[in-house]
Amino acid sequence: MTSCSVVLRTAFVVTFVAVLVLALLPVSWLEEFGIDIGFSDDKLNHAGAFAVLAALGSLGWPRRKLWLVIFLATVGAAIEVLQGTSEIDRDFDVFDWVADCIGIACGLVVAGCATWLTRHRG
Repeated sequence: MTSCSVVLRTAFVVTFVAVLVLALLPVSWLEEFGIDIGFSDDKLNHAGAFAVLAALGSLGWPRRKLWLVIFLATVGAAIEVLQGTSEIDRDFDVFDWVADCIGIACGLVVAGCATWLTRHRG
């Protein structure tokens, strides 16, 4: 494993934890802690978060793209189910999951372009 892979994998894990915390904390807690990051459009927040995760994951584990996609899509669905619970008291919205999946696709494209550019620079 190269040092670049270690950095990318570490960045993926840190980003993954941050996304889970932001997605699963009740809104009242986020407001109490003064956490207000992201876009004003919730779908862009979902797509952006999962695009970053997919890009980092794809670059960190280039031979595990299918597993990455399955993992991230499952996590996105689980987040939505958990957000619909009374403990978290956020909205269950299947279109948030669709935005997650669109973000995953975009992140894979970005990673593919980055890989192509790295191999063909010169």
